[in-house]
Amino acid sequence: MKQNAHFQDADAFYEQLLDAHEGLNREQAELFNARLILLLANQVGDARVLKECIDAARQLP
Repeated sequence: MKQNAHFQDADAFYEQLLDAHEGLNREQAELFNARLILLLANQVGDARVLKECIDAARQLP
């Protein structure tokens, strides 16, 4: 599983993500995050990779 940034411009993505949350209350932000996660998971499509991502995200630093 890729754990390092694997997209062209991580800073631009982060900025877009912050901008997308602007003006949202907590409930709206959580709904946005859930929809985004499902859309991205659909793009990945591989159940094994998705499980690895879930497991990695659950690990505490």
